[in-house]
Amino acid sequence: LPTNIKGTSRSVWLPGLSAVRTMSSGDPTPAYTTLSVSQPATSITHVELHRPEKRNAMNKAFWSEMVECFTQISGDPECRVVVVSGAGKVFTAGIDLMDMASVFQHEGGDVARNAWNMRRIIAKYQESFTVIERCPKPVVVAVHGACIGGGVDLITACDIRLCTQDAWFQVKEVDIGLAADVGTLQRLPKVIGSRSLVNELALTARKMYADEAKDSGLVSHVFPDKEAMMAGALEMAREIAGRSPVAVQGTKVNLIYSRDHSVAEGLDYMATWNMSMLQSEDIVKSAVASMEKKSPETITFSKL
Repeated sequence: LPTNIKGTSRSVWLPGLSAVRTMSSGDPTPAYTTLSVSQPATSITHVELHRPEKRNAMNKAFWSEMVECFTQISGDPECRVVVVSGAGKVFTAGIDLMDMASVFQHEGGDVARNAWNMRRIIAKYQESFTVIERCPKPVVVAVHGACIGGGVDLITACDIRLCTQDAWFQVKEVDIGLAADVGTLQRLPKVIGSRSLVNELALTARKMYADEAKDSGLVSHVFPDKEAMMAGALEMAREIAGRSPVAVQGTKVNLIYSRDHSVAEGLDYMATWNMSMLQSEDIVKSAVASMEKKSPETITFSKL
């Protein structure tokens, strides 16, 4: 039977735990060395960071595999929503410093050419998380344990953030002599309302625990443990997947556009967007279901 989790802003009904346990394949997907990709339910794709023996630290392969994975998901008509999580004891320890050490090494030569090369490398790593934000499918990220450094870059590119009671977050980069450069400093101020708090976290590298993350708006729900969180994430993903993909993906695209533009620009973009999208058959189907007091999840929507 489903279980109601207390302490959230709304009821989250959990599916059977057998469905949750299918969300991890136990090994990286053959096409990848750092990710495990599965389909735990209809129209839902689960992307699991999968280097548990290294606390899901982000090595060189991870950056290119994330781009490949989310590029494929973006164009997959079978997928309507994505859940991201981490295998093992923590979500991620951030950058794998041992594996990435060569990136920070220079063998002399012209400073300008070294700098141009470094810029290309940084842009490549930025794309690894921008591809999540650009993916039209909503992305729900479920964090347990530590979420350090690059982990914060990753989750701030996602649309909905959930965590366990034992989760903690740390913008770690100043502790290793650099400014975070793949998204945290740009996206975290958009996520958390307090600029002062963002500055504090980025400049002191202190840990933020689950309750503070919830109060600040970094996450929307806190669950007692990972199993409950994954069940909640799957149920939320099912709710999203049950709606019109035209409506859901259009909503994500316009939310992100409006975040970075004025209200007037956002309204103009919305009018341009919906002048074609309002002609979708999904509106008629949804309206009929509403009049018949049926859930949108009972409607069969065409693939997008």
